[in-house]
Amino acid sequence: MFRISDHQLARNCQGFSRRDFLKVGSLGVGGLSLPQLLAAKDMGLPVTGKSVVLLFLQGGAPHIELFDPKMTAPSEYRSVTGEVPTALPGVTFGGTFPKMAKMADRMAVVRSFGSKNGGHTYESVTTGRNDLKATMGAIYSRIVGTNHAGTGMPTNVLVRPEAIEKGLKLGSNFETKALPTLTQTGSLGSGVSAFDPAGSGDVQQDMEMRIEPDRLTDRKGLLSRLDAIRKEVDASGNMDSVDRFQQQAFDIISKGIGNAFDLTKEDPRTLSMYDTRSIFDAKKLQKWGDMRRVSNHLGHQLLMARRLCEAGCGFVTVSDCGWDYHANNNSPKNMTGIYPMGRQVDHAVSAFLQDVQERGLSEDILLIVTSEMGRSPKINGGGGRDHYGDLTSLVFAGGGLPMGQVIGKSDSFAAKPATFGYEPKHLLGTVMHTLFDIGELRLMDGLPADLMALINNLEPIRELV
Repeated sequence: MFRISDHQLARNCQGFSRRDFLKVGSLGVGGLSLPQLLAAKDMGLPVTGKSVVLLFLQGGAPHIELFDPKMTAPSEYRSVTGEVPTALPGVTFGGTFPKMAKMADRMAVVRSFGSKNGGHTYESVTTGRNDLKATMGAIYSRIVGTNHAGTGMPTNVLVRPEAIEKGLKLGSNFETKALPTLTQTGSLGSGVSAFDPAGSGDVQQDMEMRIEPDRLTDRKGLLSRLDAIRKEVDASGNMDSVDRFQQQAFDIISKGIGNAFDLTKEDPRTLSMYDTRSIFDAKKLQKWGDMRRVSNHLGHQLLMARRLCEAGCGFVTVSDCGWDYHANNNSPKNMTGIYPMGRQVDHAVSAFLQDVQERGLSEDILLIVTSEMGRSPKINGGGGRDHYGDLTSLVFAGGGLPMGQVIGKSDSFAAKPATFGYEPKHLLGTVMHTLFDIGELRLMDGLPADLMALINNLEPIRELV
């Protein structure tokens, strides 16, 4: 791949500038170039035109305090934050989610989902435990190509807090070590890695064209340099000819897809609606060992996700860290950290749902909220909850799926599914059915045999397809 950047701009802590967002697809062996993708668009791809935003709560969000409060259970089991009624009769959410509760008729809450995972690795959920060991975003990118055919936007993107605040330096702990499993590509290879605008990952190891600062704003000069690169590439034999698709690719890159990553381009009223920085002081929570990566930028992360979907990104993973609540002095006693973090998710998600509805995008964008596991039903001696994989929070909103329902139920202690137990493979199946016309996808040529086997054996959540 190649990148247009200004080598004189100040770099962030990962060593990449905001100018690095101007990218086009792979020009090397083994990947589709953006011109090839534009040509492929004319041939058609079995896509629905919808996008998925996966909000992943890293650390193991407690399913009881989120969306299954169990206030009829004994005190050592029930939600420590209490409960709030929702827009669905007889259904309650945990006490820190009043705004989402009012929008429950726009959601589908799965109460019988379990990750079957008891540790801080995200692969079990994000891959659906497929044999390729590739995440849902990587699979999507492998099928449709690494860049959107019409806009040049990367089709698979990871949005961390570092993408919102320039120079942000969050602490490091086990969750950081597990971070690669959030977007891993497995046997599909690094060519379908998630683009990380914060500036890390194999996707950043590409060719770079350096341009002086004054030329970045000079369209004529930029196009001239692009033309020079085109000639160099064409002479090298990597492109057989300069056809209309290649010209369109350079037109796209010259327009600057980086605008989608630039929140200063957003309406100030929308920025304010999403803003979660006033909800809590992240630094006060970061003093706890398991919460060193806590951020209060989630609202603007979700805003960026919406902007990326509008620009043609099909799969966006939004990372929110710090959901580890043992209450063992590595996190606050009595799970007090869940109050600010729960309220942040409540505000950010409700702002997202309001925004996409007002923009007429509710049917086009599917939001998923989940975690790598849930938390033990019985509160431990410190007032916290430990690792637990039998039940895990899972919420859907939008995407044209049937909303306003609770799917399945847990037992009286929120310890086991009391109805059919859904697993990560069903999450994967639901996502694939949302993004693709599965019947047409099964007829698509050129996909690896193991990927075709996966496609032929998808199992979605029955109530959602």
